[in-house]
Amino acid sequence: MAVLKVIEVLANSDKGWDDAAKQAVEQASKSVKNIKSVYINEQSATVKDGKMDNYRVNVKITFEVK
Repeated sequence: MAVLKVIEVLANSDKGWDDAAKQAVEQASKSVKNIKSVYINEQSATVKDGKMDNYRVNVKITFEVK
């Protein structure tokens, strides 16, 4: 039986939601090992001059505790 833990991470990107999610996983993997999955909980964006400016995600990252 595996023991899993879930953490919540907020990340942003000026490229898109996909890039923001990738950034969240990359940052988390610097201090958390054995990441198994990521769940996109929320997406939002800021708007500047009528255009999407900054993409934000709230993700849940699941990892195995050994």
